[in-house]
Amino acid sequence: MAITSEMVKELRTKTGAGMMDCKEALNSSNGDFDKAIDYLRKKGMSAATKRSSKAAKDGTIASYIHMGGKIGVMVELNCETDFVAKTDDFQTIARDLAMHVAASNPTYVRPDDVPADVLEREKEIYRSQALAEKKPEKIWDKIIEGKLNKYYEEVCLVKQKFIKNTDVTIETMINNLIAKTGENIIIRRFARFQLGEEIK
Repeated sequence: MAITSEMVKELRTKTGAGMMDCKEALNSSNGDFDKAIDYLRKKGMSAATKRSSKAAKDGTIASYIHMGGKIGVMVELNCETDFVAKTDDFQTIARDLAMHVAASNPTYVRPDDVPADVLEREKEIYRSQALAEKKPEKIWDKIIEGKLNKYYEEVCLVKQKFIKNTDVTIETMINNLIAKTGENIIIRRFARFQLGEEIK
């Protein structure tokens, strides 16, 4: 199947991956978009896995102010070198992350950051729901796992769908940047301030 520039452009819009990577993915999947997306995700994940042991000590701190000064966000995005930190792609994603945090208000960066007692409380709620709905006990673990994944999508930044392109998660976006730059990239932390939120 002939891969057109329109197809490459559409896949790039959906995934945020580079043009050459999109073309390669479409060629390897014979124009099948779902397979091409899987191909890009696997490529991004394998690149991310390879780089994850490298120290990410450089990077940038990006900020975003929303609603005329009512919400403010700071995000620290780390990479391995000053060279990558100064690229337009890296700076743009850092700013996009700050804007995303302002809009989506996550509580944690990643699932590993959720405290054990909070997780246990969530699991207890899901168990009670399964019992109340008279679900067979043998499928409770599967139900709890599914609901936990939904919970992570709500409260963990990396599991959320990117507000400017809901076809990709923040995690996929970072993995695509890792694949593109060849460096380990980590969202270190964020802080979100909302005017008056602590005032009783």
